[in-house]
Amino acid sequence: MIDLRSDTVTKPTEEMRRAAYEAEVGDDVYQEDPTVRKLEEVAAEMLGKEDALFVTSGTQGNQIAVLTHCVPGNEVLLEEDSHIFYYEGGAVSAFAGVQTRTIKGIRGAMDPLVVEAAIRGEDIHVPETGLICLENTHNRAGGAIVPVENMAGIYNVSRKYNVPVHLDGARLFNAAVALNKPLTDFTQYTTSVQVCLSKGLGAPVGSIIAGDKQFIAKARKWRKRLGGGLRQVGVIAAPGLVALTNMVDRLSGDHENAKILADGVRVITGLEVVNEVDTNIVLIDVSKKGVTSNEFIDLLEKEGVQAVSFGPSLVRMTTHYDVPREQIDKALTILHKI
Repeated sequence: MIDLRSDTVTKPTEEMRRAAYEAEVGDDVYQEDPTVRKLEEVAAEMLGKEDALFVTSGTQGNQIAVLTHCVPGNEVLLEEDSHIFYYEGGAVSAFAGVQTRTIKGIRGAMDPLVVEAAIRGEDIHVPETGLICLENTHNRAGGAIVPVENMAGIYNVSRKYNVPVHLDGARLFNAAVALNKPLTDFTQYTTSVQVCLSKGLGAPVGSIIAGDKQFIAKARKWRKRLGGGLRQVGVIAAPGLVALTNMVDRLSGDHENAKILADGVRVITGLEVVNEVDTNIVLIDVSKKGVTSNEFIDLLEKEGVQAVSFGPSLVRMTTHYDVPREQIDKALTILHKI
């Protein structure tokens, strides 16, 4: 089976498995796990932040950030198709007691002027703006890279009104590799950031949130409140450390495969690639075939290819470490066949 559903389906490498087996461990609630501490130090340096915290998932990391930055009754500004709004079960309202105000973006990027206009004033009838959230790369925009200049514009607005900025950077490494820029080019325009270790980087579990020391101290307590206080967690932090040190540069191969896949789809009558393929996601409109996305996905799966629906007629395919070039070629043969 050629699994193009997500870059979350990757299996840990042999190096990661050995690192897990050999990891030196301790109680992380006491901050005594040396492997976790090393992971957090490396991540903080890469992200250009004072401190970092290992969390179980990107969703948990995003929720901890909202809980840390906001108080109940605040409003959070974010792009209308962002992961925090679209895919996290309404957790910001369930846990943090905040409401969301969505802003339409272009390829995931919100206009700084529109963001500024959405920041609330002093009227007692309205909630205070507690946080601005960005997403880079932007999943539902097809892995689109939000330009650094756009992030800078929003960050300048945030500074003007003293509102923090959190970056859901689950696939930020993809953006950095695609543009050949350091992560800090992006993170300098954030108050806090979350990056995922278990997507394109291939670790079996975990994410990192980073910010200044005061933010991480508060975030650590929120992690504990959410049941995320972990014990001898070096066994899963060790693969994450391998992911950060050895799996970043290879993301360019996923991007190349995604472009090959997209180019191959474009010559198939009735299929349309609807996104600019910046990184490792390809969005395909199948409406001209007279089938729904789910019907098309069923046809694919019968032939040995897995994908996911992104709407009534939209199919998402995501390249990753466990899909080599020869499988991309085979997937295209199957697409032609069906």
